[in-house]
Amino acid sequence: MNEILLTGWGRTTPTRSRVHLPADTDATLRLMADGNGSRGLLARGLGRAYGDAAQNAGGDVLDMTSLAGIHAVDVDAATVDVDAGVSLDTLLRHLVPLGLFVTVSPGTRYVTVGGALACDIHGKNHHREGSFARSVLSFDLLTPDGEVRTVTADADPEVFWATAGGMGLTGVVLRATLKLLRIETAMVSVDTERAGDLDDVMARMEARDDDYRYSVAWIDLLASGAAMGRSVLTRGDHTPLADLPEGKRANALDYGPKALLSAPAFLPPGLLNRLTVRAFNELWFRKAPVSQIGHPESIATFFHPLDMIGDWNRIYGRAGFLQYQFVVPFGQEGAMRQIVEELVRHQCPSFLAVLKRFGPGNGLLSFPSPGWTLALDIPAAMGGLGPLLARLDERVVDAGGRIYLAKDSRLAPHMVPRMYPELDRWRELRERLDPKRRMTSDLARRLQLL
Repeated sequence: MNEILLTGWGRTTPTRSRVHLPADTDATLRLMADGNGSRGLLARGLGRAYGDAAQNAGGDVLDMTSLAGIHAVDVDAATVDVDAGVSLDTLLRHLVPLGLFVTVSPGTRYVTVGGALACDIHGKNHHREGSFARSVLSFDLLTPDGEVRTVTADADPEVFWATAGGMGLTGVVLRATLKLLRIETAMVSVDTERAGDLDDVMARMEARDDDYRYSVAWIDLLASGAAMGRSVLTRGDHTPLADLPEGKRANALDYGPKALLSAPAFLPPGLLNRLTVRAFNELWFRKAPVSQIGHPESIATFFHPLDMIGDWNRIYGRAGFLQYQFVVPFGQEGAMRQIVEELVRHQCPSFLAVLKRFGPGNGLLSFPSPGWTLALDIPAAMGGLGPLLARLDERVVDAGGRIYLAKDSRLAPHMVPRMYPELDRWRELRERLDPKRRMTSDLARRLQLL
């Protein structure tokens, strides 16, 4: 056990906790029984939640990356049984050469299976496959009373859906069995097109997203006037073996991504400002093809481009950054336009802003719900950021939308019940699992979830 200063990926709100590395399941059971002081306990994976969801100031934190075994892969059934601490990076290096892929992948492979379930992560295919929990066949949950229960959506739906998106507050996920996707190659066939403005890109996505497994649009939030919301739309699917040149088919499932460079430990403040980001956005938009069909990309470059830069969160400097992600329902396109207009008006220096469409959601505290979702990174040091985001929160709520808790670090607690109408139901279920409220986090305290 060590006392360690922990932050989320945004590096904005460091707090100190007692961090434990359990050697096995029995050690985890002992820590659950003995390690719960007045400040409670929380499981943590690779710390890729952007805010304070995986922090527990003054309390105990279980670093689950010490339990990272791959127990069994059933190639015929396309399933895998893994410890919750295994990362998607490790998993993909094992699975892709076997012709298998995770059903849902976020924008980084450096997340654990347990963290993916706790945040009910989503990817570029939510409109087709839903969020991560939909691919979880079962999981073992250590509840605060010391019981290990195997949970499935059919046999124990209340506990399943309270845990999926429950931000680690129902117990410690120890192990999970996942349903996988079959692939024939480690490549993705990508169609790319440029859209002139926000209305243009939304119309294109609405018209043809259902034809693709994966779809995402990068948006320029510094372009104004007639070009407001200009975008690069990329959509695709896994490349069939028959579409590869004959000479490349023997190595079709080769997979070994590497970081090409790493951000230095110290960068001057203000590196990402309106001028530098405007120049980047202009270059990124202009270099994209006006229209391109079937361009081959590796799994790594299509799904996880930022993973090619080690510790890329350092580029925001010591002040860190926030990621703001929200969803508004279909039919509220006007609200999306108003939010984009306000972001453009404030000239938010965001080089990473992506638009996607969500399919059906999972309820309770899971974030995705049918509609449009926009995620953007913003330097925490930007002037007027707090009041701006507070106004956007109101617009999101008025439109019937919500903020993603796994990315949040500053939402006001009174907004949560308005965004998550099933919060009281989740609280009832959680209270049954943890009546003494031993599982907690900085996020849970800040947002008064418990």
